[in-house]
Amino acid sequence: MGYIMLLLATLAWSFVGVLVKTGTTMVDCAILSFARFFFGVLFLAAYLWLRDGKLQLKFGMKWIWIGAIGKAINYVFENIALYIGYSYGNILVQPVQTVVLLLAAAFMFKETITKRSWAAAALCIIGVLIVGWNGVPFAELMQGGGLTTLLFTIAGVGAAVHVLSQRMLIKSMDNGNMNTSIFIVSTLIVTLPIPFQSEGFIGPVTPWAWGALLLLGFITGFSFLWSAEAIKRVPFSFVAIAGNCTVLFAIFWSYLFFNDPITIYLMVGTFVFVAGLLLLNFPLTRHKRVKQINV
Repeated sequence: MGYIMLLLATLAWSFVGVLVKTGTTMVDCAILSFARFFFGVLFLAAYLWLRDGKLQLKFGMKWIWIGAIGKAINYVFENIALYIGYSYGNILVQPVQTVVLLLAAAFMFKETITKRSWAAAALCIIGVLIVGWNGVPFAELMQGGGLTTLLFTIAGVGAAVHVLSQRMLIKSMDNGNMNTSIFIVSTLIVTLPIPFQSEGFIGPVTPWAWGALLLLGFITGFSFLWSAEAIKRVPFSFVAIAGNCTVLFAIFWSYLFFNDPITIYLMVGTFVFVAGLLLLNFPLTRHKRVKQINV
């Protein structure tokens, strides 16, 4: 069962870019961000109610709000970047998140960071820079060609803040109610600017676009649960490999559905930061594996 949950989480995350691109053919990024959280809350709350017969939500804890702000930043900037860029672009979020979490471990939690971990972080940064560059002339990058990379970097920072909040909350809340609480607050946050900046429905209303919005909500609601359960049951070496396959799947889907260009720079950069992620993850012990929260 753990392998099935890991496969579901891996495939779910790999489809995010394609689903966002499909959803934004009908609605703008503001509505898309709202839909990801709103439908995610509905799916997750319904599941918890059927499982436990109740919801145990908490909104008075500061890390709920910190995590909600982080996740809202993650989705808002990721959606904008995917809208203006390629559907595989969100592969940059994971390495950025990894580097931010490593820095947080060193400076916030005063954990000892090994040379191997710093080398892994360096590979992640180099890989992100190569993918962001993608062979574009330097002058074009300076004129805005690197905008999507900047947006994905901000999204990665937001994702890291969400993971940090999970680390702080997991001892006092179960994963399901914790994320439901965070996502409800995130929904409120991304709703605030809609009356002032959203254009609402910007394209034809299609079943494909509606399906994309619902699937994005479903992924928001359940992928974190699947991942957390898989980590408890599956050898971490397999988790590390399968988790990074998300990147390869995302690139494949982007080419298959949107014919996005796959350049040598993209492949080299991806290889470099995936190597960094594997280098960082493989030394984890069984004790650490159980505690890790994957995103």
